[in-house]
Amino acid sequence: MEIPIFIVDAFTNVPFKGNSAAICLVENELQDELYQNIAAEMNLSETAFITRQDSLDFSSGARFGLRWFSPQIEVPLCGHATLASAAVLFYLKNNANHVVVFETLSGELFVRQHGESIIMDFPLNKPKPQDQHEIKDLLRAAVGDLPIHDVYYCATTKKLMIRLADTCNRTELTSLKPEAEALLKNEPTGKIKCLIVTLKAPQTTQPAYDFYSRVFAPWVGVPEDPVTGSAHTVLAGYWSEILGKKKMLAFQCSGRGGELELEIKDDGRVDISGRAQIILQGILKI
Repeated sequence: MEIPIFIVDAFTNVPFKGNSAAICLVENELQDELYQNIAAEMNLSETAFITRQDSLDFSSGARFGLRWFSPQIEVPLCGHATLASAAVLFYLKNNANHVVVFETLSGELFVRQHGESIIMDFPLNKPKPQDQHEIKDLLRAAVGDLPIHDVYYCATTKKLMIRLADTCNRTELTSLKPEAEALLKNEPTGKIKCLIVTLKAPQTTQPAYDFYSRVFAPWVGVPEDPVTGSAHTVLAGYWSEILGKKKMLAFQCSGRGGELELEIKDDGRVDISGRAQIILQGILKI
């Protein structure tokens, strides 16, 4: 069996930044074990598998199946690998459609081109306040002694969000080095699959970012995710209410870094926009 495979850097307009995803074009569904084995072999935060759904090819079809796998498990929603998948269809396969639809574990996801960007129509996952005392050891493992402003949790996505106090700065956020073992030890219940640490950006930044973040997910085999679209379905819901804004510009402060444009829509969903760079293409032989 030969499967076309691509490595795409998402949420960036230059190579070797943003978040890398492996994208596989699959003619017919494979066994789940094979999907997982391929994702483990790629060893990126996510590997995505695109399958045809309307009997047309990848250049003319408008509807596709899409599944995402971390090195350890299948994940229900992944932003950067969705962006990367659309980039392969639009940029390499020259898909004839302005909008493509992905059928996923999170429902139908509509993705469209807009100039040099790709816009993803995602669910908005608003988090709720979390009692800090209940998870004080996890918080300490995550941010040490840094002051915390808010702790929120989204049960839909199993994401915990920690907002640092406004007295903290971007350097303190980027200097965090939480140990994966400590995070796993202090959250063994399975309630949390992803930890987001976020910080309000000062209004003097150029570009004018609204907030920063970092994302850690050792529970799914990803010690730190470079740029995380799914985390911003939670962050967008939180920061939109805090800032009183529907349009926001966010930056994820990993070592690679990535920029995301967010827009809360009237239908209760969120548009997440970004760019992508395809840096490798080849054939996976099995």
